[in-house]
Amino acid sequence: MKGELAHPFINNSIFMIPNIDNSELHEECGVFGVYGVKDAANLAYYGLHALQHRGQEGCGIVRVDNREFKRIKGEGLVTEVFNEKNLVGMQGDMSIGHVRYATAGGGGIENVQPFLFRHNTGNFALAHNGNLVNSKELAKYLEDRGSLFQSTSDSELLAHLIKKERDDRDRIYPIIDALNMIEGAFAFLIMTASKIYACRDKYGLRPLSIGKLNGGYVVSSETCALDVVGAEFIRDVEPGEIVVIDREGLKSVDYSKFKHHYMCAMEYVYFARPDSDIENTNVHAYRKESGRILYQESPADADIVIGVPDSSLSAAMGYSEASGIPYELGLTKNKYVGRTFIQPSQELREKGVRMKLSAVRSIVKGKRVVMIDDSIVRGTTSRRIVSLLREAGATEVHVRIASPPFAHPCFYGVDTATYEELISSQQNVEQLCNTIGADSLSFLSEEALYKAGKRKELCTACFSGKYPTALYSSLHDANKDGKF
Repeated sequence: MKGELAHPFINNSIFMIPNIDNSELHEECGVFGVYGVKDAANLAYYGLHALQHRGQEGCGIVRVDNREFKRIKGEGLVTEVFNEKNLVGMQGDMSIGHVRYATAGGGGIENVQPFLFRHNTGNFALAHNGNLVNSKELAKYLEDRGSLFQSTSDSELLAHLIKKERDDRDRIYPIIDALNMIEGAFAFLIMTASKIYACRDKYGLRPLSIGKLNGGYVVSSETCALDVVGAEFIRDVEPGEIVVIDREGLKSVDYSKFKHHYMCAMEYVYFARPDSDIENTNVHAYRKESGRILYQESPADADIVIGVPDSSLSAAMGYSEASGIPYELGLTKNKYVGRTFIQPSQELREKGVRMKLSAVRSIVKGKRVVMIDDSIVRGTTSRRIVSLLREAGATEVHVRIASPPFAHPCFYGVDTATYEELISSQQNVEQLCNTIGADSLSFLSEEALYKAGKRKELCTACFSGKYPTALYSSLHDANKDGKF
């Protein structure tokens, strides 16, 4: 990390690593909330559609109308779960929604959010993007005190941690107490009969933005969804902050004075849509600048530059501009096939790669090609794409990756829970180059991630192995289970 940090990053060779098993969830999701806008559930539908890239396994919407809660949720895409018939009964001016994907052991309708909880002190709904690293410890703490869980999602833990006793305190105080018990990455939306609480983790690992629309408010994991529904961006929810949205407007409450902006670097590199702005930086502009820096760090002698659709196209444009090598459309994507990185099994990922991309033979034939990709995680996609280009007649394929080697597990909500899944933890750059069949291979430096966005802080744990939070459970148990 650059500079002096008030809260030093924790290296996994010293501190303890979570014991990850198939029953736990590690997900990249999207949340969307609407307050004070007519037909809020219909608006949430369009917001979730804009966030569909963040999860394709399941989705749900909860609305409040005259203090009555109603929910629709299901497994599948937004357009598969919702339709004109089931949305017609979802009137009301408050709503929250969620899109998700699951890994092995984490699927099923019981894990599809938002969760809805009914209690005599007041009903509420909850949606979560991220992952809690102390979920195992919290689950035991709660079970020992009589809690019964309806899902295997760590998101449900927060609902149980929020105390339900009737007292004179506003609900914000038990929410603050609960948030200070959880550790990890999160953007939570909590909706009561009259308010929405937008909560972001104190490390700033996950994005959450607020917009204004027709006298009401919209909250979203990404600003692209604000644009889709016509909302005007106001600001981001800050790390360690709860923004309370009610008829009085917006109220800010800090639940933690420890605040950092360790935004997940993979939001910029891969997850977010290029038309989103994350902490005042446009994702497309960030990727394009990273492509320019990538050329400065790793030039290649070639005839054309191509990008792997879709998240790598911006970096490829930047590499082309910096190098003067023409940018061409050398690969085309079947838009009806989902993102292979977030497919729930290796078998599906392999099949997805074969169906997903085609090389444009007339463009790449007889050419020395620089292929820009955003990352190499498991290696399946890169190997297949290099093969496609060679089969189409490319004479040389030089691979340039617009991020550092992805060599360490993520415990904050990305589907990479073990070292054995990550090819860069098993092979050095030269070995990996041979594995994917490229003529040369280079990665962007970690320093360039900061430079591209003019940032002082980022979470680069998946590249460096230095985690911004404490990690729980024992390294001994993790090794014993063969996970690390």
